[in-house]
Amino acid sequence: MATRGQTIPVRALIEHPMETGLRLNERNQYVPLRIIERFVCRYGDREVFAAQLEPAIATNPYFAFSLLAVASGPVEFEWIDTTGDVYGQTVPLKVT
Repeated sequence: MATRGQTIPVRALIEHPMETGLRLNERNQYVPLRIIERFVCRYGDREVFAAQLEPAIATNPYFAFSLLAVASGPVEFEWIDTTGDVYGQTVPLKVT
């Protein structure tokens, strides 16, 4: 819950099966690169935060940013990995 006009902290920890592309499997073959390439947060109809990620990103990356609460509605998180898989989570925000 937030008050209209309040700047609120947003924290997102993304659990994802990250692979650097440098690890060998049991057959001595490289496991393909699999990382989160893009992370986006939308509030209402607007994109309020976005990040383009590179191979040096940590496993289960953590993001922290601020959001100006203007109206009640969903805060949507979306991340896309190198395989093209799209993941998401939606959290309701109540503004008084």
